[in-house]
Amino acid sequence: MFSDESASFRIPEEPDTGDLLLVRFRTRKDEQVKVTLWVSEDTDEETMRPEAAAFAMEKTGSSAKDERFDRQFDFYESRIPVSTRCFWYYFQIQSEQETLFYNKLGVTDRLANRYNFVVRPGVHVPQWAKGTVIYQIFVDRFYNGDPDNDVLDREYLYVEGIPSAQIKDWNEDSLALDVGRFYGGDLQGVIDKLDYLQYLGIQAIYFNPLFVSPSNHKYDIQDYDYIDPHYGKMVHDSGDLLEEGATDNRQATRYINRVTSFENLEASNRLFARLCREAHNRGIRIILDGVFNHCGSFNKWMDKERIYEGQKGYLDGAYMHEDSPYRDFFKFRGGCWPGNNSYEGWWNHDTLPKLNYEGSGRLLEYIMRIGRKWVSPPYSVDGWRLDVAADLGHSDDFNHYFWKRFRENVKSSNEDAIIMAEHYGDAYSWLQGDEWDTIMNYDAFMEPVSWFLTGLEKHSDRYIAEYYNNGEYFYQTMMENMCRLHRGALLTAMNELSNHDHSRFMTRTNHKVGRLNYKGPREAERDTNKGIFREGFVIQMTWPGAPTIYYGDETGLCGWTDPDNRRTYPWDNQDTELLDFFHNLIMIHKHNTALQTGSLKFLGYDYGILMYGRFNENNRLAIAVNNRDKEVNLQIPVWQIGIGDGMTMRRLMLTSQEGHNMGGMNYTVTNGMINVKVPAYGSIILRVVWEKVKEIQTELPKDKRYPGRHLQHFS
Repeated sequence: MFSDESASFRIPEEPDTGDLLLVRFRTRKDEQVKVTLWVSEDTDEETMRPEAAAFAMEKTGSSAKDERFDRQFDFYESRIPVSTRCFWYYFQIQSEQETLFYNKLGVTDRLANRYNFVVRPGVHVPQWAKGTVIYQIFVDRFYNGDPDNDVLDREYLYVEGIPSAQIKDWNEDSLALDVGRFYGGDLQGVIDKLDYLQYLGIQAIYFNPLFVSPSNHKYDIQDYDYIDPHYGKMVHDSGDLLEEGATDNRQATRYINRVTSFENLEASNRLFARLCREAHNRGIRIILDGVFNHCGSFNKWMDKERIYEGQKGYLDGAYMHEDSPYRDFFKFRGGCWPGNNSYEGWWNHDTLPKLNYEGSGRLLEYIMRIGRKWVSPPYSVDGWRLDVAADLGHSDDFNHYFWKRFRENVKSSNEDAIIMAEHYGDAYSWLQGDEWDTIMNYDAFMEPVSWFLTGLEKHSDRYIAEYYNNGEYFYQTMMENMCRLHRGALLTAMNELSNHDHSRFMTRTNHKVGRLNYKGPREAERDTNKGIFREGFVIQMTWPGAPTIYYGDETGLCGWTDPDNRRTYPWDNQDTELLDFFHNLIMIHKHNTALQTGSLKFLGYDYGILMYGRFNENNRLAIAVNNRDKEVNLQIPVWQIGIGDGMTMRRLMLTSQEGHNMGGMNYTVTNGMINVKVPAYGSIILRVVWEKVKEIQTELPKDKRYPGRHLQHFS
């Protein structure tokens, strides 16, 4: 039995009010059953009331365009008029012997709306974002294309008397206290590497914050209206560096002139507009990081560092002036100006003043304008990733109000822009169609994959042996958490294995608990397992969602969690086999529609073993992962994805500890199964062969097939 919310089983996939929705269900051939569709508009997630409406389902044929598919199944259909209200549904299957129920968990007795299929009339996510391949760039560590804009030694003090530092050796290790150390990566460097990114096959770039900020991570924004000139363009560059023993930034005139000069700021915005144009011309989308819960103590509204005090075109900051026009942008306790340090900080960090939207309508409208500005010309960015989005505001009610307003403003300026939020835990209440489109997918991707393949959680802080290679735990965790994402949110969810907040996935393959401050950088590189690494990214590129590569993962970059996960991209030491692997894997993902928007069907699991299928009417693939330390012979039940006896499946990729193999190999389906050998720490991707599907390798120009042979062009 099978159904889901894909376009093969629900037409239209994202219905509008007034549509007549076609819902389909699948059973084994010639089963003597009665299938009923139960529908409820009950708003209680935990119940399904008895008065739910029942729709009888009629037996029909397969919708596959090739008659050889689905011969072993019967299909049932029913049509539901779509009103203005959200509704849930599940299936009841009755035979003479038993009655079964089917919802997002599969066959189940857990009938609650939280697990049932859901229809939200009029809710649409951008089509381009479904299954799109995203590349995350932490700009300071990607590539230095313009040394003239580099941060200099002692240009300013970051916090507590710590001066900025210019790191002249691109390959120098990070330090435990790394926030004020700059390697020089910038937007010109990204422009210079667009050929490389296009060659790799990525379809969107997600940038960590780009706006004016004193740190290398830039989650402490000074000015939301401008790109940081250290990332952008420096046309006005004068002033003094700080002398030894300086205690504040009032003498940091070089930095003050750099970040307050409108010539620099406007030139930097123009450079970013150019980057957006060049990326868009290559079919690459741009997603910005929106840090709206808090700003930085350097921010022109707070100006704790007195960067903007007395500068032409800037008003007094709230830290030094009780009558500042920005005072209500923050929550202060008591008076005692100047220098009142008793303001609310995010997680009590005084470098990250929390923004007080409830106290200032002007602040709220300013950020709404920022939301509109960057998705509009001349930048026309394609979406926002929202930092700590659930923390914004001082109450749940206001948080939801804010994100509803933000969505209205962004979509009114660019209806095709994606809104994706950083969130840990259940995001259901924000995914009703009027706030976020989707999320960074920790609970239904990064965590379960990391536990299964490595036994480590995403920071490398804990190893739990009972989760390692536990196929049942992986299956149950995935199913439970995927239930909380509507179809559009699932297909656009940012599926990552590494990012700027967590340890590199390559490092997690060593199964070691550790951090930079007590293990050191070299230990993050020891005993890693490229076989496990390849398995992880095979899952990423074949799982529902938007596979997101953190810069450098494609060449095996290692690192403990923040800040060691922010190492520089090793342009002079690339792993060409891994680059080949990523290029080929991305091509498989992009050339198979089932991997972007098709159904997911678990085909089996065991200790260290996962088998699943991705399929639609015309494109059907089977994937198997062997995370054991020995080769295994697997029987994959491909009949469950509609592939019958006598049909052929062709191997698209085989991975192992030694590398990956793109050589084609055919397997004939017998008794609904194919028999394959999967190497230790290996994986296999297979696709059904039929005359209308071209082989991936023949779809690529000859000079694009093996990128590792031409990488000197990108070094």
